[in-house]
Amino acid sequence: MGKLVIFSAPSGSGKSTVVNYLLKQNLNLHFSISATSRLPRGCEKDGVEYYFLTPEEFRERIDNEEFLEYEEVYPDRFYGTLKSEIERIVSNGGNVIFDVDVVGGCGIKAFYGDEALSVFIQPPSIEELERRLVNRGTDSPEVIQARIEKAEYEMTFAPQFDVVILNDNLDQAKAEALSVVSEFLKR
Repeated sequence: MGKLVIFSAPSGSGKSTVVNYLLKQNLNLHFSISATSRLPRGCEKDGVEYYFLTPEEFRERIDNEEFLEYEEVYPDRFYGTLKSEIERIVSNGGNVIFDVDVVGGCGIKAFYGDEALSVFIQPPSIEELERRLVNRGTDSPEVIQARIEKAEYEMTFAPQFDVVILNDNLDQAKAEALSVVSEFLKR
């Protein structure tokens, strides 16, 4: 069976940047595309960045037990990992890399245990996280404030992960992630 690598972090911590970097390395990693009930942002496409579902479709799949993990992050704003997505990657001989929120990351780790490596990307500070979210320019001030409040809560989950990588220097964080993931995949 392929190995599972879980990356979690508060929004704006740089987790997606690190995950995208790892996907370009020669590690046979394949991105687990999450499902969400939010609308696409910018150039996002269904089946590439996310599987975009309506809140009703998401609830129907929950009822059908099609998710490995899911969370209602905000009212009617769901994110989750479809079991079929892991099966698709593993059946083709690949290793799965997840880019999920902290609750989802903890859930996947609990389900797979030692078959999965869980990595938490920690921002240098809440102030820096807020600056990054503002500079990203994709969210309203109200959404940014909600993300900051959520980030403060999510930071309390860091000790539950196998590895915590501080992202105060992106190149260093990428190098550390590459080292940790490479070692895990060799086991």
